[in-house]
Amino acid sequence: MDQSVSPSGKELLLRALQDRGIAVLRQEENKVFVENDYCVEVEGKNLFKLSQEGYIIAPYDDLNELCQMIKMG
Repeated sequence: MDQSVSPSGKELLLRALQDRGIAVLRQEENKVFVENDYCVEVEGKNLFKLSQEGYIIAPYDDLNELCQMIKMG
């Protein structure tokens, strides 16, 4: 039986950002820093915390909504 390895939350996040043309500035462990001074912290396979300049904006379990928020700036 073929057991494919499912992507991690960080891999899913990076793929979603790339697909939407959102620039990744740097990565530190479970954090991904992107344009507009946003930081996305991977808290689980489908749970992400968005912050900006150290202030938490919201948790997200939907990458589409997360990316839309980043794009709005």
